[in-house]
Amino acid sequence: MPELPEAENICRALKNALCGKMICKVEIFSPAMRTPLTPLVDAALEKHFIIDIRRRGRYLVAELDDGRGLLMHFGMSGVVRVERADVPRRKHEHAFIHLDDGNIFRFECTRRFSILEVCENCGNGNFPSQLDMLGVEPLSDEFTGEYLFNAFAKRRGAVKNALMDNKIVTGVGNIYANESLFACGISPLRPACEVTAAECELLVGKVKNILLRAIECGGSTISDFRNVDGSEGKFARELKIYDCAGKKCSRCGNIVKSVRIGGRSSFYCEGCQR
Repeated sequence: MPELPEAENICRALKNALCGKMICKVEIFSPAMRTPLTPLVDAALEKHFIIDIRRRGRYLVAELDDGRGLLMHFGMSGVVRVERADVPRRKHEHAFIHLDDGNIFRFECTRRFSILEVCENCGNGNFPSQLDMLGVEPLSDEFTGEYLFNAFAKRRGAVKNALMDNKIVTGVGNIYANESLFACGISPLRPACEVTAAECELLVGKVKNILLRAIECGGSTISDFRNVDGSEGKFARELKIYDCAGKKCSRCGNIVKSVRIGGRSSFYCEGCQR
């Protein structure tokens, strides 16, 4: 958390707040989050303009006017804000990027699993080599039922793990994998190789629809996530199966069960999902 819909909403907000702004100063208050922060100070970012913000999976890249970029990932608890300089620093804000309009881009992460680092070769809409391992974007035309069926063909592990494998399709995190499989009536425990071509076609459609609806709602706030303006994502109100263990299934009335799959909590209905 944040997953793709949350990252997309952050991307859109930062595009409005940061593009066209010049970096005036960089401050760090901790040596590292998931990766070191100290290189930000030595990277000579001052006097460079931010010209674009774009998303790849759950990563964001802020392209600079010299072809470099700032690579961001929000881990489990990352929150970013663009606020006036006179707003006091919060306890877990680890990096400030001062802008020429008097505002500060602030990066907060309680658990320090987030990433904020300088990357190369981001000019002309490119993404850095660190993201080369990512699979297709789930909202792209490349993500089709045929593609997913072929990707699942030799996967004997649980379909939920395969759907969350960023080398297959990037950005479908735990919340949206649970919801998509429930919408299709597919058990998260079923081996991926046993999912039929017709089911893959249905699953791709449900993934796309659910992600788009979540983006429209500003994402899902379960615990830590906040949008750039501090607001919560409203899609949590529409969740059908995620975090519903012990409750009655909204479709058939059976009791929703919970199991750990790949180290993550998974929720399913034995009556609806086969």
